[in-house]
Amino acid sequence: ACICEKNKRVANCRQVNGVCWCDSIGSGVSVNCSTLTSKCLLMKAEMTGSKSGRREKPKDAFEDTDGLYDPECENTGVFKAKQCNGTTCWCVNTAGVRRTDKHDADLKCNQLVRTRWIIIEMKHAERNAPLDTESLKKFFKETIANRYMLDGRYISSVEYEKPYITIDLKQNSSDKSSGDVDIADVAYYFEKDVKGDSIFHNNRLNVSIDNEMLRFEKTVVYYVDEIAPEFSMKSLTPGLIAVIVVVIIAIVAGVVVLV
Repeated sequence: ACICEKNKRVANCRQVNGVCWCDSIGSGVSVNCSTLTSKCLLMKAEMTGSKSGRREKPKDAFEDTDGLYDPECENTGVFKAKQCNGTTCWCVNTAGVRRTDKHDADLKCNQLVRTRWIIIEMKHAERNAPLDTESLKKFFKETIANRYMLDGRYISSVEYEKPYITIDLKQNSSDKSSGDVDIADVAYYFEKDVKGDSIFHNNRLNVSIDNEMLRFEKTVVYYVDEIAPEFSMKSLTPGLIAVIVVVIIAIVAGVVVLV
């Protein structure tokens, strides 16, 4: 037996050629504990865990948070392009985030569209003086590279404008080699860490800048896909509008650069 340091939601751990392998709860898919587990398998495990010890809900009841749902994963751990809850279906990107309106089961999702850019925006708790920008950038770049094993070239920027910290992770499908962790998985691990619900086994993230602990009031994650999402305007929530605005800004910015 061994301990899966990078994922506490596993069972049946065993050592194989010096590497700890475990079965992800909920799916039974074997995961390599020396790297991050895919977001799809993590969400499935979390949904499985949340069902234990709680009163069962009526079969037609569902919480449309569009955050956590019980996903269908491929054997490789990536999200299936089409996700359903009963007879309601929608298409997702590689981060498992809905990118179409919800439809009936006849919906076709021809491909799993890649999320190429993830923007993590955090608001820190009220403080008098701003943080030291260089210390802050160094902390987040080193943490993301070391803790989540993301190659530094995918951390495109860390910006600070008190009280907002914005981290940009960019990874086109053409950039990503097979050994690289995916930015969607990194963002999920990071989001859980910041919210105090770490996926790691007994290894909490302490955000300490110049020996001062930092508390966050709010964290928002935006996703920009390689192909723009397909929402009808009437069904848009403010959050989705923000994502589309980000997509449009990104596309316009790209055009400007080309011109």
